[in-house]
Amino acid sequence: MLSKIFSSLYLKVFICIVVHRSKSVVLVETVGKKGVVDSVEESFNTTSVDDKMYEFISSYTEESPFHYISLLDKSTSQGAAPTCQKSEMLNYFDASASKYQCYLKKWVYHTSKADINSLQKEYEKIGLDFIFSPFVILAKFFKDKIDTNMAMFVLVEDNYVTVSVFDNSELLYSKHLSMEHDKDADGLIIEDDDAKEIDLEIDDDIDLESIDVDELDNLGDIEDLDSLDDLDEFSDTKDLEEELNENLDELPVGDIDSFNEDYQRFLLIQGSINDFYKNEKYKSQFIESTYIADGVGVSGDLKRYLEEEMFLNVYIRTMDLNAEVFELAKAELK
Repeated sequence: MLSKIFSSLYLKVFICIVVHRSKSVVLVETVGKKGVVDSVEESFNTTSVDDKMYEFISSYTEESPFHYISLLDKSTSQGAAPTCQKSEMLNYFDASASKYQCYLKKWVYHTSKADINSLQKEYEKIGLDFIFSPFVILAKFFKDKIDTNMAMFVLVEDNYVTVSVFDNSELLYSKHLSMEHDKDADGLIIEDDDAKEIDLEIDDDIDLESIDVDELDNLGDIEDLDSLDDLDEFSDTKDLEEELNENLDELPVGDIDSFNEDYQRFLLIQGSINDFYKNEKYKSQFIESTYIADGVGVSGDLKRYLEEEMFLNVYIRTMDLNAEVFELAKAELK
């Protein structure tokens, strides 16, 4: 009772951090009894906490003892698995070396202990209260579709592509792919004299929607399929590759990076679909539709690649990543 009375005397400060390829975007919202008092978003040319970013965040944390710092997980080791049974998790990831949490008692999302420890150390100057999984962001954002459809769902960040396949809220497949590290061996390299060479290749369930840094150490206690040889692997991208090279000269130099990145995203999504069809540990079904949460502003090319090369029905929704992280942070304190 006393804590509630004490907290009512102060504003609550929510600070959400989303790390992009070469910058960090910080959203700060100050909340009072009647709602949002102040909101500010700032971008910093760093992927960690430099002096400028530290001073900015500190100026808000000093305003109230009730401040909460959230980070969208940027670990490359993270993933999700279609089970909440510990005995079954080993089929998908090393549970003993991971921090994991069950989502709505249906599926689990996870990150390696090493990566979590690394994030804690990297942000120890400001401290982290919550680390949110992009799989939870994706599940929340497309809840209306996930609960009633069999489809692939994709979250596009600046430096990651997060892929999940759901069948009426049952997770069938997931993959978290790095634009920097998961290069396709058969990817295309588009060259330009003035451009860099680019290789294309989370009770009321609130506490299940994030990884609470203070409780990480307690998280550890939480069929064979017929082959689908008749399904195409969609591995032949010759026509698309030829089209890209033929049209390259028509593009302004400044557009080449986004042109290449959307093709790279296409290859990563294509590879995930092939893996879903071929890997016997997944309950494979034919994918007809793909829903994309666009957190970066992709071009229409990505939609066209998927529709023309893989014959998918593609639907794209714009997403404000910082706003989504902020909503999860607020939900944690309700």
